[in-house]
Amino acid sequence: MAISSIIDNSRLERIEFSNDEIARYSRHLIMPEVTLEGQKRLKAASILCIGTGGLGSPIALYLAAAGVGRLGLVDGDTVDFSNLQRQILHGTKDVGRKKLNSAKDRIREVNPNVQVDLYDTYFNAGNAAEIAAPYDIIIDGTDNFPTRYCSNDIAVFQKKPNIYGSIFRFDGQCTVFAPNLGGPCYRCMFPEPPPPGMVPSCAEGGVLGVLPGIIGVMQAIEAVKLIIGIGEPLIGRMIAFDALKMKFREFKLRKDPKCPVCSENPTITELIDYDQFCGIPQAQAAEDAEPQVPTVTVQDLKAKLDRGDKFVLLDVREPFEWEICRIPGATLIPLGQLPSRMSELDSADEILLQCKSGARSARALRMLQEAGFGKLANVEGGILAWADKIDPSVPKY
Repeated sequence: MAISSIIDNSRLERIEFSNDEIARYSRHLIMPEVTLEGQKRLKAASILCIGTGGLGSPIALYLAAAGVGRLGLVDGDTVDFSNLQRQILHGTKDVGRKKLNSAKDRIREVNPNVQVDLYDTYFNAGNAAEIAAPYDIIIDGTDNFPTRYCSNDIAVFQKKPNIYGSIFRFDGQCTVFAPNLGGPCYRCMFPEPPPPGMVPSCAEGGVLGVLPGIIGVMQAIEAVKLIIGIGEPLIGRMIAFDALKMKFREFKLRKDPKCPVCSENPTITELIDYDQFCGIPQAQAAEDAEPQVPTVTVQDLKAKLDRGDKFVLLDVREPFEWEICRIPGATLIPLGQLPSRMSELDSADEILLQCKSGARSARALRMLQEAGFGKLANVEGGILAWADKIDPSVPKY
């Protein structure tokens, strides 16, 4: 569906360009679909980018380069080495810095004419309305469900387009949720969030480093189209991208006439507790209510190894993780193979279980407990704690 620009004509009257800006945007100005008027709309526009990570990086960079006049960046995180494979707003020298600070520096290098607003926080029900209020478009570049539902709801309440993108491993999706423009919202597609932990994050499942470049650029393109008023925005349509097959597929999305937020008779009319809605406190409470597994610290493990104590150190990570790094003397049995390979273990032995951070090995320990093993302990913090506190030469991933 073709639409007109979301930028009111009255805002163009006070927009002017310097000679340097004319030169900077010259390849836009000579396009009959853009021209000087379209560039004025870009300069008059304001966009809120939630997240400055994998998706937020290409979104912010390309929108700044295109000449969007005002960008709001929301992020409370710091730059980590593991970010650099895909988060191109940040460089090696930025590790340990606030992402917002490195993002602003990079954007200023790309285009010093852009106003950059920084919100050093995480987007939630307590701040969403105030943060989103000054902006024409909301772009969600996050990877967690509470923020996705929060960004959707505030966009519906404030009658603004919400440009959605998601990535995982080799797959990505992009669409424009805009009930104010006749399309569905995020809740029309996903009325309820999945159970906590059911959908792994990029930190848990990985992501191809160049994939967010594709999806983030698609989100930026949709923003430019909405601002200038050209083409057919992804309203009521979702593009799914498979990087391995290099294929794009299009799916039709329809408004849910019973949507709790964007229908004619909504049951949700104000922001809610999104952590509660997504089941995060309940999941944490259930986890806390479970019997605590016995644990040892990495210092305890190192002392046992130094003394030559008799025990089995069981690593339940995947083989490709084992290839990256391992603790000397460990035995590898991936968590998924543990039920069929328990016969390789002796219940009379003392067994210490270890994974990347301690979560999977805790699950493995409970499986062994249920099978009758008694002399068990989980290594707190896993191999990441080993790298931090015992052997800094062990690479962290």
